[in-house]
Amino acid sequence: MFDKTLSIIMAGGIGTRLHPLTADRAKPAVPFGGKYRIIDFTLTNCLHSKLRRVLVLTQYKSQSLQKHLLDGWAIFSSEISEYIMLVPPQMRTGESWYVGTADAIFQNMYLIERSDPHYVLILSGDHIYRMDYAAMLQFHHNQQAELTVACMQVPLASASAFGVMSVDHDQRISEFNEKPQQPQPMPGNPHSALVSMGIYVFNRELLCHALQADHELVSSSHDFGKDIIPKLIQTHKVCAYRFGGEAGRVTPDQYWRDVGTIDSYYAANMDLLDPVPPMNLYQPDWPIRTYHEQNPPARMVRGTSGHEGQLVNSLISSGSVICGGNVRHSILFPQVHVDEHAVVEDSILFSGVSVGAGVQLRRCIVDKNVHIPPGEQIGFDAAADAARFTRSESGITVIPKGYRFIP
Repeated sequence: MFDKTLSIIMAGGIGTRLHPLTADRAKPAVPFGGKYRIIDFTLTNCLHSKLRRVLVLTQYKSQSLQKHLLDGWAIFSSEISEYIMLVPPQMRTGESWYVGTADAIFQNMYLIERSDPHYVLILSGDHIYRMDYAAMLQFHHNQQAELTVACMQVPLASASAFGVMSVDHDQRISEFNEKPQQPQPMPGNPHSALVSMGIYVFNRELLCHALQADHELVSSSHDFGKDIIPKLIQTHKVCAYRFGGEAGRVTPDQYWRDVGTIDSYYAANMDLLDPVPPMNLYQPDWPIRTYHEQNPPARMVRGTSGHEGQLVNSLISSGSVICGGNVRHSILFPQVHVDEHAVVEDSILFSGVSVGAGVQLRRCIVDKNVHIPPGEQIGFDAAADAARFTRSESGITVIPKGYRFIP
C-alpha cells in the first residue's frame, strides 16, 4: 500500500497571523521546540508511516524552507523511486499563483499522473502532531472509501475555526460545513464537535476528476473544505477517520495543534515544558527528525563577577551558553547567549540571540540574530512594548528577526 501512495504536503501559506515570525520565512519553516521547524512533524509522520514519495508544494518566502529540507531531509534515493521533492509554483495551467488548496494540487496534476499512485494523501505542513498515516490508509482501504477525512473532537466553542462534520454509524460523512458560525454539536455531546484536521486520502481517479470539475467553476474558491468535500459527500463514499483511534502504531499523546497565531504558537511551545508534556518529544519509537547544526554542547558557566546563574524547567539547545544568567520556564534554540544577571522567563529565544547583562525578558519571542543590550526590560510595560514590537492578544511580545535596538 505504501508504494501505491503519493503524499503531498501543502507548505505555501503566507502565515499572516504569525507575523513577524513569517516576515522572512514560510509558516512551515518557523522554528519550534528549541531545534525543529514546524514542517518536521508532518515529514516525520511520513517517515515513520513508511511513505517514501513526498511532494512539498511551496510558494511564499520559501528559501528558508527549501534550505532546511535540503540540509535535513535529503534522505531518500530517487534511484529506487523514493523522494522528498520541493515543488514551487510553475504556472503550468495558467498565469496565476496558487489560489486555494485545491488549485495548488490541480496545478501539479501532471506530477500525480507521472507518479501513478492508487491513493493521494494530502497533508498540511503547519501543524504540530504525531500520526500514523499508514493506519489511516488501511482504514480507507478497508472501508472501500473514495475519500477519507481525518477528524478529531474539539470543544464546540472552538469548532468554528474548522470544517465541522456529521457522520453516521459506519463513519460515513453525511454533512460537512467549512468554518460555520454556529457549529453543529456531536449527537449526545452538546459541548463538542467533530472537525476536519485538513488531512485527506483520495482515490486518485476521484481526486483528478474533482479537481478538474472545480477548476472549471469560475465561482469556486478552489478550496477542499469549502468547495470539494461538501459536493463529494453527496455523490461518493466519503468517510471520517478518527485521530487517535489507529489500529496501527498508536502515539500515546494524541496531540494536535494548529499553530497559526502567535498565541497558539507560543502555547504549543510552552506545552513542551509541562511536567508531563502533552506531546512527548522523548518518545523513543517516534523521534522527530530535523537538521542538526554542528554546534558544541550547551553549557552553564559562572559570570565574570562569580554569579552562578540559574536554569529552571527549560529546553536548552546545542551551542547555547548561560553565563551567570537566569533562565526559567523558557526555550532556547542553538547558539543563544545569556549574560550575567539577565533574567529570561516564560520566553522563546531563536538561534543566535544574545541577551546582555541585567536584561529582563518575560513572555517574549525573540527571532534570530537579535542582540538585546544590557539593562533592557521587555514584557513588563505593555504600552512601551507595543510601541516598538508586535504584541499578541494575550500579551506575548515578539521581537523580529535581526532587530537593532537604538542606543
